[in-house]
Amino acid sequence: MVSCIIAMMAIANLQYAWTLFTKPLTSSLHATLTAVQVAFAAFVFCETWLVPFEGYLIDSLGPRLVIGIGGLLVGAGWIGSGYATTLTELYIWYAIGGIGAGAVYGGCTGNVLKWFPDHRGLCAGIVSGAYGIGTALTVAPIDSMIRSSGYRHAFIFWGILQGIVVTIAAMFIVAPPKGWFPKSWKPVAAVRQTMRDLTWVEMMKQPSFYAIYLTMTLVAFGGLVVTSQLKEIAGFYKVDKSIVIWGLSAAILAIQLNRIVNGLTRPLWGWISDHIGRENAMFGAFLIEGMAIWLWLQTINRPLMFVLLSSLVFFAWGEIFSLFPSLTADLYGRKWATTNYGIVYTSKGLASIFSAPVAAYAMSKTGSWVPVFYVMIACDIVAALMALFWLKPLAARTLASTEVGPTPKLEEARATRGVA
Repeated sequence: MVSCIIAMMAIANLQYAWTLFTKPLTSSLHATLTAVQVAFAAFVFCETWLVPFEGYLIDSLGPRLVIGIGGLLVGAGWIGSGYATTLTELYIWYAIGGIGAGAVYGGCTGNVLKWFPDHRGLCAGIVSGAYGIGTALTVAPIDSMIRSSGYRHAFIFWGILQGIVVTIAAMFIVAPPKGWFPKSWKPVAAVRQTMRDLTWVEMMKQPSFYAIYLTMTLVAFGGLVVTSQLKEIAGFYKVDKSIVIWGLSAAILAIQLNRIVNGLTRPLWGWISDHIGRENAMFGAFLIEGMAIWLWLQTINRPLMFVLLSSLVFFAWGEIFSLFPSLTADLYGRKWATTNYGIVYTSKGLASIFSAPVAAYAMSKTGSWVPVFYVMIACDIVAALMALFWLKPLAARTLASTEVGPTPKLEEARATRGVA
């Protein structure tokens, strides 16, 4: 688990530090923001849509090899982006980084789902939280390096460093033995879990899968808008250069604080969901996010409120990366957890298309971010209602059709392994 945390922190910059590079990229490549944001969409698309295949390899061959190769691709993605002289080259190299990041993200998340069935939400939240918080310590050095040495040097230097860290961490990541359960496992009444292992084909026959997929797509949209466009939004509302504290501008401080909150909220909401249920936690978090975005829009011209309320948005958004993988494993089993969540995770790739180039295009046509903000609010409110009134009943129906809770089969398996 420690190795997974290190690897996830090392890939975080590819997504969460991207907003620092958009302005210098538009100047260097003589491109519009919409064109540059296609690279971010390509990254997220490859990071998500190839995870099912990468997850199948991990479930079949083990995590070490696949995550190790992912580390090499992560490094190559940023190094190549540093040498890119055209938009096409940028798209290709950032997409390669996305392939690597997807292998690392899917492998690490799927692995903890298998190791910790007794604290699935909490542990998935800790590991995914490392991805959210990883940029907090590096955003200021990267921003400083971009301003002093140029964005190309920053891409290359950090690409080499991140690739090395991930590749080394991968050597210490192993999967649990087949059929393994922790000695102290006591199924929690609030979170029912199937004892069956559904393949991805069987999973996609369940109506609950489509409810999960659509809900995650709606919520992923808003957070990805803030992730990819934060510095541009700050510039539009003229708070990007306003110094708030410690010599940090509102934009840079917001990015740092957002990443910290984004990392801390994932294990927190995961822990909450372990006790009150996944769908109940989703309902509360999604409503909070919708209200936070509305409040943020009302005070967005004030630098301090820009920082605080953008962080509140991330507080209620980052939990999707602990709740949805946990729910997927709860409903469809552990054996193919990496593959199955990999398919669910492609919803983030779908959302990225609308959150990066489409949102940038909408802003350029309307001359305002307000329409984009209201779409984000609507998506959150709809997702909250869907989680409670649509997804929750469908999840219960899925569990009713499979083997649920402590069963003689489970007790016999645990006794056979000497852990009863």
